[in-house]
Amino acid sequence: MAIDGDLRKKALNTYLSQDLAGAARAIVDFVDLAVEQTAKTGLEDLVPDFEKIRVSALDLNRQLTDLVETGEAIGLSEDGKLAARIRHDLRTPLNAIIGYSEMIAEELAETPHDTLQSDIDVISAEAARLLERIDGIVDSSLSGETQRETSRAVDIAAGLESTVTNEIGASTAGPGTILVIDDMESNRELLFRRLDREGHHVLLAGSGTEGLNLLATHDVDVVLLDVLMPDMNGIEVLSAIKSKLEWERIPVIMISGLTEMEAVIGCISAGADDYLSKPINSVLLQARLNVSLERKRWADCEQRYLHQIEIEKDRADRLLNSVLPGQVVKRLNDGEDMIADRFDAVTILFADLVNFTPVASRTSPADLVRRLDGIFGVFDQLAARHGVEKIKTIGDAYMAAAGIPEPVADHAERIVVLAQDMLQELRFADPGDPPFELRIGIHTGPVVAGLLGHHRFVYDVWGETVNIASRLEAFGVPGAIQLSDATRRALSPERVLTPRGAVSLKGVGTVEAFLIQN
Repeated sequence: MAIDGDLRKKALNTYLSQDLAGAARAIVDFVDLAVEQTAKTGLEDLVPDFEKIRVSALDLNRQLTDLVETGEAIGLSEDGKLAARIRHDLRTPLNAIIGYSEMIAEELAETPHDTLQSDIDVISAEAARLLERIDGIVDSSLSGETQRETSRAVDIAAGLESTVTNEIGASTAGPGTILVIDDMESNRELLFRRLDREGHHVLLAGSGTEGLNLLATHDVDVVLLDVLMPDMNGIEVLSAIKSKLEWERIPVIMISGLTEMEAVIGCISAGADDYLSKPINSVLLQARLNVSLERKRWADCEQRYLHQIEIEKDRADRLLNSVLPGQVVKRLNDGEDMIADRFDAVTILFADLVNFTPVASRTSPADLVRRLDGIFGVFDQLAARHGVEKIKTIGDAYMAAAGIPEPVADHAERIVVLAQDMLQELRFADPGDPPFELRIGIHTGPVVAGLLGHHRFVYDVWGETVNIASRLEAFGVPGAIQLSDATRRALSPERVLTPRGAVSLKGVGTVEAFLIQN
């Protein structure tokens, strides 16, 4: 890339000035830190000297800025008088910084304030480095030995120009919907022409209220917002935009003729994404619009992904809640790895379809599954209605429990009412021929309940209570409910039960049983 003489001068001048100005700004920042520290340590008498250092550093900054703006190349001047004047003008504030720093260092020598001492050491070192740097630049300029500095500056300038050009050219933001809010018609018209030429769809609003109304009725990608407006100023409009959940992701670029730093800080603090000063540079406007459009599209993409994740999570939660008790699902979501509990008072129900095997042998698979789904679907609804937890189906058997995973005092009553409703509703749930009968067994006692599996979760219960309930069903009476004496004692005394007497249960022994006829 060819670099002409003017660019060479400008590159070197800017590079050297920025190199020096960076150190000068650092001195100002360290002085500000030191002044804050003096208030904490009770050394307020040092503040005047620190302020003199600060004034000198600001003066140095001003001079370096003037050098850039007036084009007086520090390292390329062929005028010895100019170089000497630059050296003199820059050395004056530096000598003051070094002198006052030495005075403060002497004051701190007998104190334990290491932080302040460290700050003043940094200030002195930076001032000495600046002084040496300025002398070196001016001496090399007077002797004509500026080639090395020039080459480095040109390389930096050329690299920056290439990078910026590539970045602007590589933008893939494309056109978007831009809302311009400005009370001056001429400003709106100018921005409209610039943006329309770039292919953007442009909405114009002459006031903050009008702009908010347009936001409510249009999908906007970026807002260009004037700061000074009569009805609502720009910061008020910005606050209104950022306060709404549906608008908060829309990038807002503030535009104003105000150059005060307080105005810029106020806009950024209120949530602005960027800031442009009038008159607006068209290239800068394009660059910042491209960045804002990219940001908005990434934000929209993120929202779509998050929404899809929420949909999938809700679907997974619904599926999980259809398989497991709600309390168990919550414990899983809270991070529990092992869910296992002991319950002292639980009532277990087993229900089995009588003569299922011979009926199944002469029924088509589709019809058989349809009949079972109709029956067990009704049983599921009844269990949910009575606050009973369905545990599982085992072939043509249905198992449920009351008192888990949330203990309840009326667990036996809930199960018995469920059993009565199951007998009552079976004829409506199963219109098939021949009709099924239901045999039900119930027992009350302690159980262990927990979650098994990693890929297919199962919430199950174990213990002698489960075995006895299963045997009471197996040795029960079709069309009736057979329950144990433990369940009878847990029921209300008003319950009418028919004693069946002692029943011998395989693997359990003899138990006292009672019947409830439907």
